[in-house]
Amino acid sequence: MSTVAPLDNPEADPRVKAVFDDIRATRKTDFINNMWRYLAFDAALLEQTWAEVKRIMATPSALDPLTKELVYITASIINGCSYCVHSHTAAATAKGMTREQHAELLSIVALAAKTNQLATALQVPVDPVFDKG
Repeated sequence: MSTVAPLDNPEADPRVKAVFDDIRATRKTDFINNMWRYLAFDAALLEQTWAEVKRIMATPSALDPLTKELVYITASIINGCSYCVHSHTAAATAKGMTREQHAELLSIVALAAKTNQLATALQVPVDPVFDKG
């Protein structure tokens, strides 16, 4: 259950409508997902969050769009965000992620979780060659 109620008509607020219109234009779709609908309870928070998502996820950069989605899926798994796991898995699939790539990603995430836990449990010191600081 959500901690806030979605607004009945979020686009009645011109700031929310402007963000929703930008999401539609950027993503080339009429679909506004629940994340944005629920963030609309606070227009400033909606604007700030969309600006950051647009800058990082929708603007060409050194990482290709599929890689960005794979990283986002990984972070979402680690952070335990079911909503984001689902939405970014769908986005990665739309950007060309194959079943094999998805399976390999999950294998890497599981392996990292295991080896991270082992290194933490053993308190393995960082090798000087890895410590650039």
